[in-house]
Amino acid sequence: MGREGQRRLLQSSAVVVGCGAIGAQTAQLLARAGVGRLRVIDRDFVEPSNLQRQALFDEEDARKAWPKAVAAETKLRQLNSEIEIAGVVADLTARNVRELLAGADLILDGTDNFETRFLLNDYAVEAGRPWIYAAAVGSYGVMHAIRPGETACLACLVEAAGFAAVLEETCDTAGVLGPAVGLVSSLEAAEALKFLSGQLRALHGRLISCDVWSGRMQSLRAERNPDCRACARRQLIYLEGQAQPHVTLCGRDSVQIHERRRRLDLDSLAAHLTAAGLAVRANDFLLKFSAPPYEMTVFGDGRAILKGSTDPAVARSLYARYIGA
Repeated sequence: MGREGQRRLLQSSAVVVGCGAIGAQTAQLLARAGVGRLRVIDRDFVEPSNLQRQALFDEEDARKAWPKAVAAETKLRQLNSEIEIAGVVADLTARNVRELLAGADLILDGTDNFETRFLLNDYAVEAGRPWIYAAAVGSYGVMHAIRPGETACLACLVEAAGFAAVLEETCDTAGVLGPAVGLVSSLEAAEALKFLSGQLRALHGRLISCDVWSGRMQSLRAERNPDCRACARRQLIYLEGQAQPHVTLCGRDSVQIHERRRRLDLDSLAAHLTAAGLAVRANDFLLKFSAPPYEMTVFGDGRAILKGSTDPAVARSLYARYIGA
């Protein structure tokens, strides 16, 4: 990287969207490396179950139920007091994405659902801004650095194959190994340092997948889809708010999520939730499960009703956590 690369790094800005397992570790690596302006956005709070994989937080953060963005800002300042760090407690949506991501040289994925990732992808295409997709579940992880117009975007990778319509495993239903998080975060941070220090020739542009349990590693050259919904036809439906689940109040202390994009296999979902230790009741038309203090009813058309809150952000967070996006 050299002295010039380090100088450029100090003058750069990055935003980490989501401060869960991957986001927390990636933010920590970037702060230690000396990224000059670092913003962390997250809507959730620290829980004891997070500590197995979210290395930035500790038991005191969980005991106080600190918002992750607030806890991250405090911890990152202790790691590097010479850079600008801002934690933002917010649910990233089509309404605020331009404001919250404005001015960042690079966007990094620390999210837990594809709904938000596709929103990031649409924003990056519109703004011509690079971003890095990263995810981990179980012992498996994947990472791809995206330069709109030059590399395949996220929609190129997954929408043509109908991947977004497939029931996802999530960290809360399948679990995730800390080492898988560490590996994917390191890969994401390495690509980020290349971007931000100006070492663009070092960018490999490949989709990397890895499994720390089996030891399998793959590196694939991902090709752009010439008919891609996002980067070719510029149909930015997530950025325009057309594809996100519509959330409405539904009676007393309840929120309804209107998910229109897919049908759910309720039998498979019930199996995943039961394996995660949740109490599930199901019939041919719907299933119910409890995640105290909340109860969620899920229908085959993707619609869900959350009891125990009137906060749309809570509803969307729990939907992403247990059902996927």
